[in-house]
Amino acid sequence: MLHRPLKLGTRASPLAMAQAHETANRLRAAHPGLEIELVPVTTSGDKVLDRPLAEIGGKALWTKELDAWLIDGSIDLAVHSMKDVETIRPAAITIGAILPREDVRDVLLGAASLADLPPGARIGTSAPRRAAQALHLRPDCRVVGIRGNVQTRLAKLEAGEADATLLAMAGLNRLGMADLGSPLDPFEWLPAPGQGAIAIECRTADAEVRKFLSAIDHQPSRTAVMAERALLAALGGNCHSPIAVLTSLADDDLTLRAALLSPDGAERVEAVATFHSSDLDGPIRLAAQLLSQAGPAITAHFDPPGG
Repeated sequence: MLHRPLKLGTRASPLAMAQAHETANRLRAAHPGLEIELVPVTTSGDKVLDRPLAEIGGKALWTKELDAWLIDGSIDLAVHSMKDVETIRPAAITIGAILPREDVRDVLLGAASLADLPPGARIGTSAPRRAAQALHLRPDCRVVGIRGNVQTRLAKLEAGEADATLLAMAGLNRLGMADLGSPLDPFEWLPAPGQGAIAIECRTADAEVRKFLSAIDHQPSRTAVMAERALLAALGGNCHSPIAVLTSLADDDLTLRAALLSPDGAERVEAVATFHSSDLDGPIRLAAQLLSQAGPAITAHFDPPGG
């Protein structure tokens, strides 16, 4: 047992703090007597809200401050929404635990369904996946950029900056706001890679902290999420790449249903693959199949390794 509090770094937004408290509670339950101190930070991604994330540095804007604190020893752990963590991470940092995955669906706010939106409706999102799927299903609608935490986006919707917006069901559940909006069918509107999962990172060399985290690592969630991240890596996807994936785990078999889209939603390709959870090449084969089906309007936004 440590003779000092574990310092748990987190973004300062309400959702991030809820995720940090869930992590701390799980650690305390697994290790009675363990002291944990929450260390909040306002990340670069929280400060710049007037431009899409992909234009100002991508997912690294959610992680770089916490990465620096973790590497220099200011904190022992960092909590992230898994979908906000870059696919390639520093060697000095390890994903020590993934908590049991929440609901992976997106929620539509502002209308009961996409079909119910009036012609020409403004859909507020800055996520390429959400924008592309919305335009694919409703090419008559218009996407307007909306960024910020859940409360900020709800306020922008209320202020009339958009007619509808999209949020993650997992975030609303964790904030006690599950009754807001209309969940979208995940087979028709595929989630983001890693959606609904909380990742806790630590220093790779810190064996003691890694042992603490192993007690709260949820293996089924890790298996699914790491397969999705392997697919993203094999595709060479980035913050500009509209990619969506739904994963299911039955016994030891994973089924990944994935789609790639052009940013304007005009083109979409989909493929499904089932493979054993120990088959590390399964996501790579699925990525190759998807890219082989895709035209230039899609492949221009992916940069596969060796491609």
